[in-house]
Amino acid sequence: MSRRVLRLRWLSLLFVLLMVAAACAGDDTSGEAATEDGDATPEDVGAGTEEGEATPDDEDETEAAAEPTGEPVTISIAENAVRGGKNAIMADYLIDYAIPTFTEQMAADGRDVTVEFTESGIEDEDYKSRLALDLSVGEGPDVIGFDSFWLSEFVAAGYLQPLTELVGPEVDDWEGWEQIPEAVAGSLELEGERYGLPLGTDGRVLFYRSDVLAEAGLGEDFQPESWEDILEAARTIAEELPDVTPLQVNAGTSMGEATTLQGFMPILLGTGAQLHDGEAWIGDTPQLRQALEFYDEVYSEGLGDAELQVRADGRDRSFQEFSEGGIAMLIESDYLWRGVIAPEALFPVENRDEVVGWAKIPAMEPGAGIRGQDFVSASGGTGRVLNPGTEHPQEAWEFLSFLGSEEALTEFVEREPRVTAREDVNATGIADDPMLTFIAEETLPITWYRPGFEEYPQVSEAIQRMVENLVAGRNSVEEAAQAFEADLQGIVGEENIRSETG
Repeated sequence: MSRRVLRLRWLSLLFVLLMVAAACAGDDTSGEAATEDGDATPEDVGAGTEEGEATPDDEDETEAAAEPTGEPVTISIAENAVRGGKNAIMADYLIDYAIPTFTEQMAADGRDVTVEFTESGIEDEDYKSRLALDLSVGEGPDVIGFDSFWLSEFVAAGYLQPLTELVGPEVDDWEGWEQIPEAVAGSLELEGERYGLPLGTDGRVLFYRSDVLAEAGLGEDFQPESWEDILEAARTIAEELPDVTPLQVNAGTSMGEATTLQGFMPILLGTGAQLHDGEAWIGDTPQLRQALEFYDEVYSEGLGDAELQVRADGRDRSFQEFSEGGIAMLIESDYLWRGVIAPEALFPVENRDEVVGWAKIPAMEPGAGIRGQDFVSASGGTGRVLNPGTEHPQEAWEFLSFLGSEEALTEFVEREPRVTAREDVNATGIADDPMLTFIAEETLPITWYRPGFEEYPQVSEAIQRMVENLVAGRNSVEEAAQAFEADLQGIVGEENIRSETG
């Protein structure tokens, strides 16, 4: 409904109330302060009531909400979540708890605020494209569920503004900042400016079906110490269980950022190299080729399903197959555990705690990983930002900060245990979940975060093309590496690349 229509309806109602009040002023029954349906009108404040009815200034009147002041306000929030489908837990949380709780709090303060939820259940890349299109023309929801790695790209395009510019200095006074570690808060910061509130962070591990590994004779507990340990386990599974895909390492452009962060980066980090070392981007180097050789072994030997990587629904299909025991091992973030195969999620594993295990991702060999580590991980994170085109920045910020409050995040973690942005919530919220405790205690101390350069999304897309072309048989390792460096030159410039020759 438009603001114009709402304003006209409010003025009409006010006119009627004034007429009623005027009529009552000259009537012998002026002591009756109720309308036909028993609700007091704004003009009735201070008038007498029937015996037993409390007046607005009654000391016992503690539960009734104050009357709304000012114009009614409607704001909206979008998440890539839909009831009964993708990220259903988030959708249920917003619909059943967050939105009604916030609007009730606003009503208690005498404010009429409505929050509308725009549900989506589409591929992450499609969701991102929709947001970019909306923001580019000044449209879209007021509060936006957002992947932190999109930040530099959206800011460079002019789609986002710092929170203090949009809302005001009160943003910096929010109590929650003291509970959010600097590294986590930084996921939605750029050049010292805050653009949103992080929801949480995550870590990548090697998930496996312990029941499948046991059936293949590998035992139920698995912690590989090297790439070769993973490959040998995959070969054993292929031999013993030919109907099972031994290993899933994301490798297609259709999987978007999941190919980069869940697939390629943990492998590259295992060679000791980083995507950007603080001075230059990695180009055609021995470490890059070592990472590609690992992919080549997995898919050329049939240890992974190459066709799955190029399917439009490849990632969801990999989730489904893992949930059914059709994939034995896959590299994923803890999102798999809490948001994909949880009992209430889209691909539930009812006995998840008994048949799903996890392990740290090994370096190529012990000590060969980034910073000389034996094991590696990569982390991302999600959060929420505000639309610079919002007509109600104050209310949008209040809803955003409510969602980031201890109260609201504690409720969310009760529904979907996860590592949140707030330390006070994590102290109690994930204590009983061994998988998330493993992420917090074992993987975050050794993790890697994506570089915060505006070129990163384009570099990530170049990685996805490189890996897909290799897995699909279009390029050899050498050709894929060379093509990647050529792509990189067009994105960041030759002078900003560290290549095999220099």
